[in-house]
Amino acid sequence: MTESPSHGVNATSGRSPVGAPCSDPRVHKVVVGALAREGRVLLVHRSSNKRAYPDVWDFPGGHIEAGESELAALTRELHEELGVQIATGSASHLCRVTAGPAEEPALLSAWLVRDWQGTPANVAPEEHDDIGWFGLEELPPPAHVPVRTALVDAMRRDRC
Repeated sequence: MTESPSHGVNATSGRSPVGAPCSDPRVHKVVVGALAREGRVLLVHRSSNKRAYPDVWDFPGGHIEAGESELAALTRELHEELGVQIATGSASHLCRVTAGPAEEPALLSAWLVRDWQGTPANVAPEEHDDIGWFGLEELPPPAHVPVRTALVDAMRRDRC
């Protein structure tokens, strides 16, 4: 697995596609979100039958569909997986990393979400077998080190 951070810049175009649809068909595009409240972050435990990153604690999210912006995909994915409606104005971009094997790379965009409606629940048990709240000092080993680093830095800076 390779990971290279691109902190807010699309590695293929050099532009930030935050509000724009993602359109490069050569790379899988994935968006993940960290719900944060009172110094804690919500993680999902990926099912052991998942092809990518099985049996690890990670941020909820998924593939960005054709013509969909990152925020639209984040809103859809967190509703599908956790049953919450995020307040998009409370979402701030953390970083982008290229992850996965060289023959099948993914551009992963991570977001910090500070406000949402609804109580997070595991409404996608086929995706993950558990969810849990973690303090910064008790975060399990990350699937993506640059994403965890960006999250911890943002939460400490903003005192989420």
